[in-house]
Amino acid sequence: MLKTINSLFVTMFGIGKLPRIPGSYASLVTVIFLYILFHIFSVPADIFLFFLVAIFIISLFAVNLFIKDLTNKDPKEVVIDEFIGQSIP
Repeated sequence: MLKTINSLFVTMFGIGKLPRIPGSYASLVTVIFLYILFHIFSVPADIFLFFLVAIFIISLFAVNLFIKDLTNKDPKEVVIDEFIGQSIP
């Protein structure tokens, strides 16, 4: 159960498992998500920043747990870093 939740987190609910360019798909979904969050729901930036820092810290542990048993230490399905990277600007 915990492994499944971790996999969903680091692959952004399966976006990282899409074929060919999962990082680009994750970036696109992130930009759309942030647009909705800021322009439709009017979430203050400081609240979002708090959650972004929390997601960053959680992702450090989650990615390490995800890649622990893999031979490839940089799998393409790990796209949580794309979310964090697109959220910073």
